[in-house]
Amino acid sequence: KADEAESHAWQPQTVRALQTAVGSTKQGAALALTPFATFSAQVTETEPATLRDLLEVRPAGPELAVDAVEPVRKITNKFIASAMSFGSLSPEAHQTITEAMNLLGARSNTGEGGEDPAVYTPVNGAPSLLNNKIKQVASARFGVTAEYLANAEEIEIKIAQGAKPGEGGQLPGHKVTELIARLRHAQPGMQLISPPPHHDIYSIEDLAQLIYDLKRVNPRATVGVKLVSSCGVGTIAAGVAKAYADFIVIAGNSGGTGASPLSSIKYAGNPWELGLAEAQQVLIHNGLRGRVRLRTDGGLRTARDIVIAALLGADEFAFGTAVLVALGCDMARQCHLNTCPTGIATQRPDLRAKFRGKPEHVVRYFDELASEVRQLLAKLGLASLSAATGRTDLLEQVRWEGGLDLKPMLAAVTVAEAAGEAVRWQGGRNDRPESHRPQDDAWIAPALAAYRAGVPYRLEAHVSNADRTLGARLAGELALVRADAPTEAGAPLIFKMRGVAGQSFGAFAADGMTLELDGLANDFVGKGLCGGELILRGLGRVAYDSRKHALLGNVALYGATSGSLFAAGQAGERFAVRNSGALAVIEGVGDHGCEYMTGGTAWVYDEDGSFEAAGRYHKGFLTAEPWKSLDEATREEFRSLVELHAAKTSSVKAQWLLENWEMEAERMVRLTPKPQA
Repeated sequence: KADEAESHAWQPQTVRALQTAVGSTKQGAALALTPFATFSAQVTETEPATLRDLLEVRPAGPELAVDAVEPVRKITNKFIASAMSFGSLSPEAHQTITEAMNLLGARSNTGEGGEDPAVYTPVNGAPSLLNNKIKQVASARFGVTAEYLANAEEIEIKIAQGAKPGEGGQLPGHKVTELIARLRHAQPGMQLISPPPHHDIYSIEDLAQLIYDLKRVNPRATVGVKLVSSCGVGTIAAGVAKAYADFIVIAGNSGGTGASPLSSIKYAGNPWELGLAEAQQVLIHNGLRGRVRLRTDGGLRTARDIVIAALLGADEFAFGTAVLVALGCDMARQCHLNTCPTGIATQRPDLRAKFRGKPEHVVRYFDELASEVRQLLAKLGLASLSAATGRTDLLEQVRWEGGLDLKPMLAAVTVAEAAGEAVRWQGGRNDRPESHRPQDDAWIAPALAAYRAGVPYRLEAHVSNADRTLGARLAGELALVRADAPTEAGAPLIFKMRGVAGQSFGAFAADGMTLELDGLANDFVGKGLCGGELILRGLGRVAYDSRKHALLGNVALYGATSGSLFAAGQAGERFAVRNSGALAVIEGVGDHGCEYMTGGTAWVYDEDGSFEAAGRYHKGFLTAEPWKSLDEATREEFRSLVELHAAKTSSVKAQWLLENWEMEAERMVRLTPKPQA
């Protein structure tokens, strides 16, 4: 019976009401638009379904004239289209959202799936409307290059997603087409996931390093972190602010356009109201709130949602499902099956042809929503959303369903404000104070001048572990130079260094860059390598017996997409995890080496014959091919790599192998991925 049916946030009548209001119904523009208020009334005049439904908003003062409230465009500037990847959505849907948000002067988010570099090219001298202002850098690190990062206004690090905390993104293999695989630097048909053992962030220090890396490769962009609404998120948010993020996203427990497992959709994550309130309170009481923007995400639809989010502490507001519904989504809940009947969450050409959404549908939704926000703010006596931010004193619980007591969520912040603590973002960047200028800042001007002139550039320098992320700054600028003048031939840029390099040596190094290091390097060498060449050699005894010594730390080549690394020594754990195109020759690795590479093979020198017997590779995913089973061309190709390694690094071990090739080559094993069903 209808009156016994379970109520959902998005029901057929709600979907129809919004689509009729914005003109994206199946009948299209031929159907007269209904007032947006009809949709809002259907959403708000229901039985309580969310925590905010238990609240009432008290006026802050006398009602204002609507004209006294900030204009629509200032409100829409605080709206964001949530991260929905080019892969979870069809190309048509993804690009329509991007165009709409750019037309609004708002922001759209690439999602974790990378982006087609073609959208970075200006159109008739104006920025492309298909370039997403927010580039997401997920724990999966799919498709992240220096060019991708250099073309961002904001960079969002996705630690977790509200609908599936701790799991990150997930795209089933049947949605990974040739196009999606190219943009994500993967293989068609390969499932793309973010399993926890395969990340590069295991501590707040690791996160702080990634934030620093991203600000080096693109100092013009602000960098933020997406967190899941969960108990204790306030403490995490405080750590993120101390790690010098510029904004923090608190994602609620609704949403997901790729393939959220049922257990995640039904049982994981908390409502954004709880996480936002906790983050707001902890940041205030630690004197950190003024340094960061707070953004919330998860089921926002109406002006009432926006205003309550602001009162609980949000500076900005992200929308996912509502945008898709405005474009024609009928909530068939088949995103993971690739069978979306409206052509939105599918890669099938026959279904993509059914997509009827247009940028003006999204623009109309946000314009109508912003107008409704203005009217509500006027009734409450508030002149702007910023004036509403953090005003929990205006919220009162008026319903007590299930015995819920929301007093902790509504804890007043007036005491903190009276003590001089900021309760909202103060408008500045949250940059790390530099004790000394990074030495690679000085590389930029002469290196780019030489590159433009087609003249090789060489520099020698001494480094210490205070020199972090060497090369990333140049890589970002080089990406922009190439975009402006793609026909320039360029010339090699060679940097010879000696000493102990800090973390993220050679991060995002781009084509044309060579970084040589005689000494040692810390963690994250070659993170996001995208065309550059890294050469590491030991000194003294380390150089003489390279196979016994570690030259570089953990998580080298994480998320690399192209380029090469030659190291005459060993690396730590998680070497080349998520490598999707870089060449690496190294003389030993720790645990989890080469796991979840989305392309290529691995060669192993099985010195004592124990490699297979000791179970040092995953037999369910890899095939081990002994040397004798390989053809002559393959053998010669591998030998050429060893010769190249010896020439680049002067490796004693490589030279010994070549001198004893006929006997030692028999110990080589090639590992290739098995086809997955």
